[in-house]
Amino acid sequence: MTLILVPVPIGQTDLIRFGVLAGCAWAATELTRRVEQRRAVAHAPTVAHIDSAAVWVMATTIVLPPALAMTMVVLTNALLWDRVKRRRTPPYRAVYTTSTILLGTELAILILATGLSAYPGLPTTAVEFGVIALAAAVAWAVNFGLIVAAIATHNPTTSARELFSDLSGQVLEAGAAALGVLVAVTIVTTPVAMPAVLVVIAALHRGSLVTGLEKAASIDAKTGLATSARWHHHAEQMLVRARDAGTGLGVLMVDLDHFKKINDTHGHLFGDQVLRAVADELRGEVRELDACGRWGGEEFAVVVADIDSDQSLRRIAERIRLRVQAIILDAPSGDTADPVTITASIGGIHHTPDSSTTVDDLVAAADAALYEAKRERNTSHVYLTNPPPPQEPTAPAPERTDPPLR
Repeated sequence: MTLILVPVPIGQTDLIRFGVLAGCAWAATELTRRVEQRRAVAHAPTVAHIDSAAVWVMATTIVLPPALAMTMVVLTNALLWDRVKRRRTPPYRAVYTTSTILLGTELAILILATGLSAYPGLPTTAVEFGVIALAAAVAWAVNFGLIVAAIATHNPTTSARELFSDLSGQVLEAGAAALGVLVAVTIVTTPVAMPAVLVVIAALHRGSLVTGLEKAASIDAKTGLATSARWHHHAEQMLVRARDAGTGLGVLMVDLDHFKKINDTHGHLFGDQVLRAVADELRGEVRELDACGRWGGEEFAVVVADIDSDQSLRRIAERIRLRVQAIILDAPSGDTADPVTITASIGGIHHTPDSSTTVDDLVAAADAALYEAKRERNTSHVYLTNPPPPQEPTAPAPERTDPPLR
């Protein structure tokens, strides 16, 4: 299609530039292979793939004939699959991904051929830079949209929030496309500077890996809440602030009732949907200065700042319990069961500041309260970790005796 609609002859200079760019693409793949492998391991199956080779595709799309640009798409994706994704990505997925990128690149070529005065070639005006930005945006949108559509079709239970949960990661691809414009300028004007481009790309990939690993370590993939380690760290900070300010602190442990039965009856994918629904209700109930985390399995932890009494914490626990109780989820397609409802048992501790109590102490106390709540199910028990000392009994006033009448 490209060769028919945009017929551009290939010259010797084009082949030399293509060879340099292809060599740089291979070198970049090798330099970032470990980083990409670790990103592939951490990549969620319900999130669209990030085209880390967009820099080379974008550069060739701008300054080389369409046939070479399409060849670069196939070459870079073959390199990524062979060196990074072979063990984790089935061939048919790699083919599909490559096809979506080819289609996006095709549309980008048509936009560039229409909007650039000298295509293929470098832009000369601000308007032509805008044309390149439009072409890059269309190529990304086509690739991203088709990948998301495929994921949604393959996993119908995947929510929109999951599909678009890593839009921040797509910034990496946008940056790669922008870098592709600079690579296009470099290969035409100063090709000897291409090694510097490789150094920049390697540094960007490493930075993206660090950011991704930090996010993976702090956010639970199934619920979007904090992991237990991140929650514990945040609770420690809130405990210190409570001591300094002399304010109360509350800890709630929320455990879903009969969650194993839900998993056994409807499957683990539906169980994950239940966890996400509960997480949404927790987020909706607590304030921004509080923190929710997935403690493990079907158990959640909540730390509530600036809470004045155990009665106030008990009211929060009850609101959470009622919100969970109000969740109604349709059973998976194919199941004949009625809609699924959920209940939770909650244990809580209200803590007034002192210098000895730790977060682990509060969690242990809240767990003990949760253990009592689990005996009854769908209830909450909230206590004080350090109740006020009992009042000393006061001695009764001596009875007054009136003097005898004289």
